Amino acid sequence: MSRYDTDNTLLFEMLGKGGGTKVFTTAAQTSTDFYCVYFPVESVITSITADGCTGESALQTTIPAGTQLLMRITSITLSSGIGIGYSEHDGDANS
Repeated sequence: MSRYDTDNTLLFEMLGKGGGTKVFTTAAQTSTDFYCVYFPVESVITSITADGCTGESALQTTIPAGTQLLMRITSITLSSGIGIGYSEHDGDANS
């Protein structure tokens, strides 16, 4: 995420505008840079890796519908359900 995003850029990202949004099911999502993943239906996470986070393995479980994870997710795999991943889209991602 950019350290210098304007209010409009942040609003566009929160609304999924301007690209950077991906809907996925059970295909492994690797080499991602999601800052948020939303689960519109009950979903089962079988693997997840998040940058700068410890204990994310505790999230390898059934996630209720309506849950959102706000962390820098670099890979995620579901065995069932749907995820909507939101990525930085202004080209100024932190590395």
